[in-house]
Amino acid sequence: MSNNTKKTSSDLASVAAKTLHDPNASAIQKALAGSALSQAGSSNQTSGAMEHLASAALKNPKSAPLTKQLAASVLAQANKERK
Repeated sequence: MSNNTKKTSSDLASVAAKTLHDPNASAIQKALAGSALSQAGSSNQTSGAMEHLASAALKNPKSAPLTKQLAASVLAQANKERK
């Protein structure tokens, strides 16, 4: 299985950190933020479970823009060969 070498940008890492400290952020936003933050400056890749969560968030028309932003980042760092 190949590695995806993409990393979370410093701008998005900042948004993710703020999301984790926001008491009004949803559980899904916090999960996505944690995943994105764990991939900033490291070789960590998105897990299969997190890929499914992020994909569902992007497909949901009721997802907040922040949720979609975090989900897109998480999916961009997913392993493309995973099925």
